[in-house]
Amino acid sequence: MDTIDEEAAAKVAVDHLDLWYGDFQALKDISLTMPEGKVTAMIGPSGCGKSTLLRTLNRMCDLAEAVRHEGSVTVDGTDVFGVDPNELRLKVGMVFQHPNPFPMSIKDNVCYGPRRHAEVSHADLDELTETSLRRAGLWDEVKDDLSHDALGLSGGQQQRLCIARAIAMGPEVLLMDEPTSALDPISTGMVEELMRELSRDHTVIVVTHNMQQATRVSDKCAFFLLGELVEAGPTPELFAHPKDKRTEDYLTGRFG
Repeated sequence: MDTIDEEAAAKVAVDHLDLWYGDFQALKDISLTMPEGKVTAMIGPSGCGKSTLLRTLNRMCDLAEAVRHEGSVTVDGTDVFGVDPNELRLKVGMVFQHPNPFPMSIKDNVCYGPRRHAEVSHADLDELTETSLRRAGLWDEVKDDLSHDALGLSGGQQQRLCIARAIAMGPEVLLMDEPTSALDPISTGMVEELMRELSRDHTVIVVTHNMQQATRVSDKCAFFLLGELVEAGPTPELFAHPKDKRTEDYLTGRFG
């Protein structure tokens, strides 16, 4: 049950959502709100449904075969299943588990979306590139050679480039699916700091297996198990005083 205080307005709202892949029910009666301008973390063991829910928020789930759903998912009150998926993904951006820069220059990676979806001048693209790379904490490392092949960057730099590419489109919501699982501790720390910074201008929703990461970066946390939302609430409260024994057992390492 979703128990977060309602002071922060909900940017994203999931209401009694059920989702199936063929005969397999991956999500079971999920109701959850993600507050605007905050970081919401979704935790739980592998296969619990958290990544499925994340991908439903921008309809990446549509790419799977035989997927169907009941219930609703809204962003700013608009049902995501009632809008064009490509338009939705301009508003709801995504960063994946493994860095996936395009095989092109650093600048072309950042500008890829704006060039496709908007009429942007060269001067505006230059400004957008710098702004996005600065916000992703990468500008000082790459500013002297923006024509450098993005595939030549380190793993941590590639992931920050993917974040820059996502925010260059100006999304209101940023989804992050295990964004640090393939990174070293220093790069992980940089991306965690970025999540907090980005939440000033974006609603950030992150899936993580790392419970310590959830405590460091999130304002709200939701625990999933076997396709169900067990409980959700302010992160300090959920970790200090879980209301469900299954949550307590997971947080204390009894399973997972």
